[in-house]
Amino acid sequence: MSDQLFEEKDSSKIEYEPLAYRLRPQTLEEFTGQKHILGEGKILRKLILTDNLPNMIFYGPPGCGKTALAQLIARTTKKRFVSLNAITATVAEVRKIIDQADWNKKQKGQRTILFIDEIAHFNKLQQDALMPEVENGTIILIGATTHNPFFSINKALVSRSTVFEFKKLEVEDIRTIIDRALTDRKMGLGEHKIEMSEEVKEYIAKYSNGDARVALNILETVASIVDKNESGVIVVDMETVREITGKKYTGYDREDQHYDTISAFIKSIRGSDPDAALYWLAKMLISGEDPAFIARRLVIAASEDIGNADPMGIVVASSALSAVQHIGMPEAQICLAQATIYLATAPKSNASYLAIKSAMEEIEKEMIQEVPDHLRGTGYSGAKILGHGKGYLYPHDYKNHFVSQKYIERQLSFYKPTDSGYERRIKMFLQRIEALKKIKKKTGDR
Repeated sequence: MSDQLFEEKDSSKIEYEPLAYRLRPQTLEEFTGQKHILGEGKILRKLILTDNLPNMIFYGPPGCGKTALAQLIARTTKKRFVSLNAITATVAEVRKIIDQADWNKKQKGQRTILFIDEIAHFNKLQQDALMPEVENGTIILIGATTHNPFFSINKALVSRSTVFEFKKLEVEDIRTIIDRALTDRKMGLGEHKIEMSEEVKEYIAKYSNGDARVALNILETVASIVDKNESGVIVVDMETVREITGKKYTGYDREDQHYDTISAFIKSIRGSDPDAALYWLAKMLISGEDPAFIARRLVIAASEDIGNADPMGIVVASSALSAVQHIGMPEAQICLAQATIYLATAPKSNASYLAIKSAMEEIEKEMIQEVPDHLRGTGYSGAKILGHGKGYLYPHDYKNHFVSQKYIERQLSFYKPTDSGYERRIKMFLQRIEALKKIKKKTGDR
């Protein structure tokens, strides 16, 4: 726990702080990115400049500026500013802050801003402890989290807060931060005289995947391991950077982001875009997503979005799931790719999805129909005595393997086949059955 004072930094201590920490912006003008909420005229910028802050939750990926903005607020506000890290904080610490905030409000008329980094790591008891003081205005809460607050934070806290979603930084934003780091002689690496081509900067910016901290950590590593040349300059080439970075950083959060990525994957299949679907598949596989999770979603998509427009879809998807279970990675990724391409390029129909949804709704809202006696099972003792199965007409005994009889007392209509793919043949078949029913009803012939 700490009261943020933010006095002028002791230059003797700066060199021991990580570059990503000491290069945090000191003013709104220095803040890079998040123009959708911090640009000129945007609401969050106005709230900060007027020091009229509500309870807020900053939600977004790592390294996009959530904590940096909170510290910037601490420098500009006239309110008392206290920070906690939810990973290490205790309920006792929270209550101590609340008691002090209550005293300050009553004795000094001063409100307290409590910033909680990684607030999603607070358990229910810790979050509940904040509620009364958040509600009565004793503290102004600012929480930062990489996890979706609508899933990870108490609904009561979320409902009393304004949620601001931070986006991954753009490549140009990262480039700006890189240039500042290389030229700032006090807080950055300006004293090291580092030279790198625009191509290398671009590579680092793209590699960092919107996370400024990743880019700055690479620069800091470069400054510590690359020797200066005869002119006292550190020249950084692409080979050196590739050696430092190694495997591509994807910034994939297995707890939250996989929902967004799998959503994009399924929607690309539904939209018949195999290339987009393959991209999201590759992202998930490279990021270590469970391939069985992907395969199960393919099976669902095969029925929900393709259905009987191509009955082979569910066969292909189920085979991919089986391949994942019996073959494993990395070879199973080829099976997943094949299934993805097949489903994305298959004719589409959601008629099966709508049919079962409609049938379930019917069961929920209407009186449940009894099974007609002639359709009841006969394979048990006493069935014949009860009259079960009596009067049942065996379709295969009749012409065209069809006979008109009641299969449900109150006739219903759930399945509405489309004209897409194989489902058109099903539609024609059902139309033919209806025509036969009308003929036989008219003639009295079964």
